[in-house]
Amino acid sequence: MTPTQSPAELPAAPDSGKDDGMSPEHERVVEVVCPCCQATLWVEAETGRLVKSERAAAARKKESLDDLLIREKKKQEGFATKFESTAEVEKQKREKAAEKFAAAFKKPPSEK
Repeated sequence: MTPTQSPAELPAAPDSGKDDGMSPEHERVVEVVCPCCQATLWVEAETGRLVKSERAAAARKKESLDDLLIREKKKQEGFATKFESTAEVEKQKREKAAEKFAAAFKKPPSEK
């Protein structure tokens, strides 16, 4: 059995003699939906081994091209604002360092 086999492709389980309306391959494989990501998992009941998995359908709403362009433009504006604020902070740091450097040269050397 390979992880890519579907539940219908699994080998049939030995006949137990009881007829509960379920086919033998369904007796051995349990279908589970993940509560976090909504993926469907098929797990072998006896071993707990993952037989197959399918990702959940994308729940994301389809956007128009105009919506995408507007969102990207806002993102670019945000980058520009962050860059300007970072540049201003760096400028202030340089000015402060220059002031301290100039003040250090103006002080008379202390005698030891």
